[in-house]
Amino acid sequence: MTCNVGGSERTIRVALGVVLVVVGAFAGLPTWGTAAAFVVGAVALVTGAVGFCPAWKLFGINTCPAPTTAK
Repeated sequence: MTCNVGGSERTIRVALGVVLVVVGAFAGLPTWGTAAAFVVGAVALVTGAVGFCPAWKLFGINTCPAPTTAK
């Protein structure tokens, strides 16, 4: 897996994942809402932590900075 999620986006994904998991746990949502919050939050957390998003790969999006070559 090559990186396709850049630094700022990784931070946003991790923060969003934490917020969604907390909302799912404590907001008193219906069962389907709690499950959706947990699933979307978990996906955001994992893709942010790993730095790879399969959906970005599918659509050809890459927000990682290009590697610099040393001279």
